[in-house]
Amino acid sequence: MKREMASRKIHLQCAIVSISVSFLREVVFWTFLIACLPSCLGKSDDEDYEDLILNKTWVLTPKVYESDVTLILNNLLEGYDNKLRPDIGVKPTIIGTDMYINSIGPVNAINMEYTIDIFFAQTWYDRRLKFNSTMKVLRLNSNMVGKIWIPDTFFRNSKKADAHWITTPNRMLRIWNDGRILYTLRLTIEAECQLQLHNFPMDEHSCPLVFSSYGYPKDEIIYQWARHRSVIFGEPRFWRLYQFAFLGLRNTTDLVRTTSGDYVVMSVYFDLSRRMGYFTIQTYIPCTLTVVLSWVSFWINKDAVPARTSLGITTVLTMTTLSTIARKSLPKVSYVTAMDLFVSVCFIFVFAALIEYGTLHYFVSNRKPSKDKDKKKKNRAPTVDIRPGSSAVQMNNASHLQERDEEYGYECLDGKDCTSFFCCFDECRTGAWRQGRLHIRITKVDSYARIFFPTAFGLFNLVYWVGYLYL
Repeated sequence: MKREMASRKIHLQCAIVSISVSFLREVVFWTFLIACLPSCLGKSDDEDYEDLILNKTWVLTPKVYESDVTLILNNLLEGYDNKLRPDIGVKPTIIGTDMYINSIGPVNAINMEYTIDIFFAQTWYDRRLKFNSTMKVLRLNSNMVGKIWIPDTFFRNSKKADAHWITTPNRMLRIWNDGRILYTLRLTIEAECQLQLHNFPMDEHSCPLVFSSYGYPKDEIIYQWARHRSVIFGEPRFWRLYQFAFLGLRNTTDLVRTTSGDYVVMSVYFDLSRRMGYFTIQTYIPCTLTVVLSWVSFWINKDAVPARTSLGITTVLTMTTLSTIARKSLPKVSYVTAMDLFVSVCFIFVFAALIEYGTLHYFVSNRKPSKDKDKKKKNRAPTVDIRPGSSAVQMNNASHLQERDEEYGYECLDGKDCTSFFCCFDECRTGAWRQGRLHIRITKVDSYARIFFPTAFGLFNLVYWVGYLYL
């Protein structure tokens, strides 16, 4: 009996211990699960969110760690010789080029050059840089550029070229797993542009940007445009063209033959048209007004010598100054530009107006009175001449006598006969002048000039503007 009681007591204690151990295990499991649940849920949400943003899909991709990328680069560069081009001795390397025009200008007409800011991209294949990885492309910075082969591209018509280095070198390198390489950099180039200024300032120009390989002929490197529109540009209204308007661009591919081989040359032409606003305000309008101002002397009395002389000399000096200023914005070309022609003709008109008065004053001031008129004048009472051909005041009886120009007779100038071109006086109206010669009265030259000068200048402007703007 005692043994049975002891046995039951032992079994009961074992059951209690077993239940206690099982309960303790469940408590520990649930405690650990409750403690780890928030972090596990947060990690899952973060991974899902990261995958949604970066990959745009719910399919999880294995991560590539930095050590894997370093291993890929080390394997690529092991035994790589950056002095040798891809496929050397097998086939030419094809370089695909793209260009983005960031800005153009200013254009320096005196030095015949222009400034351009571009993003220049080159693409080629290098089988030595193929790699197997879940990453399709390696996006690298400029530190990798010096470790692989890159084309020796240079700009043939550049006078000065600068690469941008702030805050870091503006260069980018990408390597795809199939060996394709993209190399881009930002450049500011001062390129030569031979301006043809015959129609200045109504001229249009096509400024080129030419590049090719420096040392590899077409048997080694072949350049080609990567796409149909390989040259694109930004908003032209922010460019610093000032005097020019951007009309468009075109790109070509040429072959240049030299003693060192045949080279593939790529060219981009920028078509520019000059705006005339600045030169119209600074040159054309002042020259026209100066010419018109010189015509004022035709309405001033021919006896007002200081007024007409000072006006003529002032306009001539003004035209001289304007022609000098107009030439400052041009290089010292040996041919005549459209502006030179206009300024020269304006100068001729102004100078002709001054010469017109000089001729008029010379002939009028040197006229000799005829002998018959001198005798009649002696028989008259003493008078005081106010001016030739004007009113005369009689001294003895204070009577006033009005005389006209026609009452004064004059001999031909300096005793010349009437066969000279100009006939100034009444005595010369007969004789040779009746035999088909032109009769011009020198006293009416101003009247002729008032009609001739404006008409001639108007016809010149009509021919000038129609010829340069529409022909």
